[in-house]
Amino acid sequence: MSALAKYLVKQGHFVFGYDRTPSDITKQLEAEGVIVVFDEQKEALPKAVCNKNTQVIYTPAIPEDHPQFCYFKLAGHSLKKRAVFLGEICSETTTIAVAGTHGKTTTSAILTHLFHHAKQSFSAFLGGIVNDYNSNFISTGFDFAIVEADEFDRSFLNLRPEYAGITSIDPDHLDIYHTACEFKQTFNQFISQVSTAVVTAKGLEVKGFTFALEEPADYGIENITQSDTGYYFDLQTPTAYYKNVCFNQMGKHNLKNALCAIALADMAGISLDNALGGLATFPGIKRRMNQHLLKDKVLIDDYAHHPTEIQSVWETIQSFYPKKKNTVIFQPHLFSRTQDFMVDFAKVLSPFDEVVLLDIYPARELPIAGVNSEALLKKIPNPRKKKIEKKELITTLMATEAEIITVLGAGDIGDEVTKIVTHFQS
Repeated sequence: MSALAKYLVKQGHFVFGYDRTPSDITKQLEAEGVIVVFDEQKEALPKAVCNKNTQVIYTPAIPEDHPQFCYFKLAGHSLKKRAVFLGEICSETTTIAVAGTHGKTTTSAILTHLFHHAKQSFSAFLGGIVNDYNSNFISTGFDFAIVEADEFDRSFLNLRPEYAGITSIDPDHLDIYHTACEFKQTFNQFISQVSTAVVTAKGLEVKGFTFALEEPADYGIENITQSDTGYYFDLQTPTAYYKNVCFNQMGKHNLKNALCAIALADMAGISLDNALGGLATFPGIKRRMNQHLLKDKVLIDDYAHHPTEIQSVWETIQSFYPKKKNTVIFQPHLFSRTQDFMVDFAKVLSPFDEVVLLDIYPARELPIAGVNSEALLKKIPNPRKKKIEKKELITTLMATEAEIITVLGAGDIGDEVTKIVTHFQS
């Protein structure tokens, strides 16, 4: 939502918004001239937005009974879902969309950086804040639109992109889709809406050019060498071969995301000779394998909230810190996701040396009977496990013998990381 707000400000519009709590993002929006209120009552609305010329853009995460949302509906304002409005913007230019259960934020951010490095005109609407750019809306023009194609609420079906990348199709949001089959069918429907070319992770059994690490594919990476902070590798495309390419991020999953971004840039006609150098300077994304030094410990902060993502983080830690003791602090996200994947969460969390759980972050959901962090804790076979309150985080970290502390989750756990880092640095 904030990326759209920034876009509209740049277009010269007066922008108003509601959020539940203040954050760095809302502060940034306010600095750009956006009026933000944190009171959901109708009386908190500025008079200027109560006239009938106001266009209301909303996220499906807003409850149907939200007082301001109800006011706009009853007053007869024009209301559009975020995804519909984004689709309208993208219809005006050549669009590159990145879809997938995992990796779409990182892939679209890397693609954005490659376009920027190649000095190509574009506007990118991203789902995360890119470091150095300090924004999720990055624009140098409008020859291309780079967007995340979000599968939640079937939002990506509002897009008709020229190019698309598919990073993964692991079932998720089963409160919306109900079955894995329905989830995949919706991805196939999205792919059918792509007009020019699709690139897909090899093995997903969908039509398109393929990409893969260390196995035959249309776009491939081989001869991978691990460095202190990332990788060197050789790249093969359908028409060229590049040796000793540098990528400055940790994790084979991130290397795979980079390959998807490379393939999309190549298919869209961007010179890889000009773009590939950007891989060595990619600044990363907030809450995506971010590392913080805490005296004698390393804190790794990541948005991982699905079992597959947690597994990728675990494998990265084992690859880069194989001999160091580690602990994971996990805040489950959504009651429905915790219910759907409780056994899988227990399986991927257990290999960490120590497991610490926080309460489930509900986001848009109401509690589900019997679904809580205590139930998840019981299923984790690792004996070094416990559940704590957020206020106990700092004392827990000071007491642990672990040298690598991994903080995972898509809720407000990121705010706690800021507090932890500030405490240790002071």
